[in-house]
Amino acid sequence: MSFQRLLEQGYVLLDGAMGTVLQRNGLKPGEMPELLNITAPERIAAIHRDYAAAGAQVLYANTFGASACKFGSVLPDGADISAAVRETVTAGVRLAREAAGGRALVALDIGPLGELLEPLGTMSFETAYAIFKEQVLAGAAAGADLAAVETMTDLGEMRAAVLAVRENSDLPVIATMSFEAGGRTFTGVSAAAAALTLTGLGVSALGLNCSLGPEEAAAIVEEFARWTHLPLVVKPNAGLPDPGGGGYSLSAAEFAARLSRLTELGAQVLGGCCGTTPEAIRALRAELGDRPWTPRAAAPPAAVCSATKVVALDGIRVIGERINPTGKKKLKEALLNRDTDFILSEAMKQCRDGADILDVNVGTPGIDEKETMKRVVKALQSVTDAPLQIDSTDPEVIEAGLRLCHGKAIINSVSGDETALTRILPLARRYGAAVVGLTLDERGIPAAAAERVAIAARILERALACGIPARDVYIDCLTLTVSAEPDGAEETLRALAAVRENLGLKTLLGVSNISFGLPERPLINRTFLSMALGRGLDLPIMNPGDRAMMDTVFAARTLLRGDRDAAAFIARFEGETAERPAPPSESDGASAEETLRRAVTRGLKDEAGRAAALVQNMAAIEIINAILIPALDEVGAAFESGRFFLPQLIAAAQAAQSAFAVLGERLTETGGTVRDKGTVVLATVYGDIHDIGKNIAKILLENYGYKVRDLGRNTPPAEVVEEARRSGAPLVGLSALMTTTLPSMAETIRQLRAAGLDCQVMVGGAVLTPEYAREIGADFHARDAKAGVDIARRVFAKSKS
Repeated sequence: MSFQRLLEQGYVLLDGAMGTVLQRNGLKPGEMPELLNITAPERIAAIHRDYAAAGAQVLYANTFGASACKFGSVLPDGADISAAVRETVTAGVRLAREAAGGRALVALDIGPLGELLEPLGTMSFETAYAIFKEQVLAGAAAGADLAAVETMTDLGEMRAAVLAVRENSDLPVIATMSFEAGGRTFTGVSAAAAALTLTGLGVSALGLNCSLGPEEAAAIVEEFARWTHLPLVVKPNAGLPDPGGGGYSLSAAEFAARLSRLTELGAQVLGGCCGTTPEAIRALRAELGDRPWTPRAAAPPAAVCSATKVVALDGIRVIGERINPTGKKKLKEALLNRDTDFILSEAMKQCRDGADILDVNVGTPGIDEKETMKRVVKALQSVTDAPLQIDSTDPEVIEAGLRLCHGKAIINSVSGDETALTRILPLARRYGAAVVGLTLDERGIPAAAAERVAIAARILERALACGIPARDVYIDCLTLTVSAEPDGAEETLRALAAVRENLGLKTLLGVSNISFGLPERPLINRTFLSMALGRGLDLPIMNPGDRAMMDTVFAARTLLRGDRDAAAFIARFEGETAERPAPPSESDGASAEETLRRAVTRGLKDEAGRAAALVQNMAAIEIINAILIPALDEVGAAFESGRFFLPQLIAAAQAAQSAFAVLGERLTETGGTVRDKGTVVLATVYGDIHDIGKNIAKILLENYGYKVRDLGRNTPPAEVVEEARRSGAPLVGLSALMTTTLPSMAETIRQLRAAGLDCQVMVGGAVLTPEYAREIGADFHARDAKAGVDIARRVFAKSKS
């Protein structure tokens, strides 16, 4: 029985937790569950047998953390990490298969690496991919039936893992991410963005696991259902941790009853995560019983996305054209000089001016276009949430950009030429991208509209044959210069209308090409844009900084489609858009102080350093207190309100660090001292190697002037106690991602209290709740890194009073 066959038959029952069951059965603090595949195989096999007997149709092998990242932290120096990964994964898959006894399939379980990928962190996409590939090769060779990539919070890391499976095996993929109560992951990924991205990558089923209980997961399941046609997976926790009883808040019967209700929202693949047991899976099997199952009828809308923003193509959407060096001297110079901040400034200005999507073209003589595309794509994703359109004539450059896009991108473009179709369409299919089809072929651009439509039909036919849905094909009927082609404008408009009406495809045009060689170009452009929008143009490629052109777009949205009740149009002419306030006027005469503030709030690292050096009328400490700290507060407020997400928060922190470095040198030269608001000890608890949250907290605390003693990850309680005693720190911060390491957190707090140290403790991590924090004796629960800064302010203000 294959996984696909199971999906075709009806509901699919996954197993439940491994780690919390081991913990209940005596797993020691700091003990790595995956190593039990070697040291205590019968303990693992017994749990698998219990789940199979309970009715689970898919058993997750005990390989969740069997990666080079984790083994590198726990194995002795000199150990052969790759050999350890192969041995542990092979043993884990074998144990699950033997326990299944033909009753269930076996999934290679792949969890997060515990480090942030670029641009949020320092790990490269290809490094992560290589680590996942090692796990995949071992699991496939051991006989896994499918792969389950789970508990991911970073869409870039999820893409690296899924591509590692898809490109190095034939295993079907279950892909699930871990969401917080607000409906997004730790890094700000929405269910809609996850659904669009993962559907495009060709996974077999997708959804959520961990963090939430069944009831809290309902809204996220509904959002997934809207944005994908694929089977939906729900593998939640058994409610919330119950520190008093050492378990979770829901009984097996309660868990099963609440989870089974999610089938009404479209959930088909069901199982349990932290706190669930074989009893819960048995109860879930009984709840499902002979419940009738009907394949979900779903027609997802056309859309593209970044990791944190979805742009549905349900109206007129503007593609910003300014990141294209053609005719742009300053951009060419920036590309040649590797001035990334200039490019980022262009991107952010286009977004503020109303661009929904950004075209990215870096083709300039004298540079390595492929490497430049990679650098620019990574940088753009650190400061803007706009989806990207990768624009190049070189397939290798396109692939380099697509591989690093942490969302669903657009390829610009493919023509009707056979060579282009053969090279470009497979890239769109592999990376789940939409594709722009140009109505030209090896003969050039046809003059007649009918011939252009025929090329569009051929592109669509080839795209469908390649597995690309029609909703992901956008046709550019090509704007010809009217001064050279008098009939060109009308033929383009006829072709555009025919493509929309006869083929049912979205349409795209580079509007400004129409007016080359003519006087009053803005008037020609604006008039042609109005005509094209009237014929059904969906995606104008234009300069959103052209106020008159954007006014035309807003008016067309009101008159034609997209702006219900003219709300956005009215708001625009009241000085703000419906989504965000209009930006203040930005002139070249902005002061150095204002330039510094903007650089920090926009995450422009190099510009922040330069601007800090230019502020000469203020002392360094005054610049820190009057400009940098308020700028960080501004970003923090945007983060807390949901307007900014983790990429923008980290980018702002890094920009501030650049400014601090400059100001630190000035203080040293003048005999001053770098600000020091006090010492905070941070550690990821014993047994846990996931230090993403702790590292982000460190960055923010240091930016606010606190000295951080970072003890790293997998930190024994005694080391935390000793450092707190030695440093005299008034505040200790402890982080944990895994439920199996929560006892280590409790033990660390117990030892801190037993030592009689005069310090307060804040705890954080995806598995923690305020109630649990209180139960284990913590003084504060930090829901995120910004909350950690607020806690530090309170603690140190009290200690100085």
